[in-house]
Amino acid sequence: MADSAARSLFARNQMTRAFAFLAVAMTLLTGVSPARAQAGFGGFLGGGSNFGSGSGYEGGSSPIQRTRVSFPGRYAPGTIYISTGERRLYLILGNGEALRYGIGVGRDGFGWSGTHHITAKKEWPGWTPPAQMRARRPDLPAYLPGGIENPLGARAMYLGSTLYRIHGSNEPETIGQAVSSGCIRMTNEDVTDLYNRVSVGTVVIVRD
Repeated sequence: MADSAARSLFARNQMTRAFAFLAVAMTLLTGVSPARAQAGFGGFLGGGSNFGSGSGYEGGSSPIQRTRVSFPGRYAPGTIYISTGERRLYLILGNGEALRYGIGVGRDGFGWSGTHHITAKKEWPGWTPPAQMRARRPDLPAYLPGGIENPLGARAMYLGSTLYRIHGSNEPETIGQAVSSGCIRMTNEDVTDLYNRVSVGTVVIVRD
């Protein structure tokens, strides 16, 4: 089975390279700017290619499995508690338990903490890079429609007036790492599960 998985991964990597080559070829034939032609292949949010090894709807399996765990504490059921240091997100269930998910967090210089609420939820969200990010990355598009090539993945939950979101990713290999520009990443599978369990108004607590 290991040999079969390795062959499958190699085939997907070869396909990704082929798509990238095709994007460059289209640039030469149509005059589209290289940055825009390859927008679907760049690591817009700081973690490399958006496709990764799991480019389907589910975004691949998380290397950190979702599980029910003990979570004693004072938080009300339905609260989301995020430990960026631990790189885990907890959905408080009550009775001393929580659902624990693996996450990706902000890389060095992009960490943050605080308490916010989910103010919006979107399926297959479009992405408008904030001005601060476009200042750092002028090659970014002004807007990227929702879909499998979008770095926000299958679902996004927006945190108040901040620039941060809890969102999906097609790069399961980045879960458990500090790679983003501050947003909380989950696999598409896990973010869809969480999305279906919480509502607008949910309290989100982020701690180091």
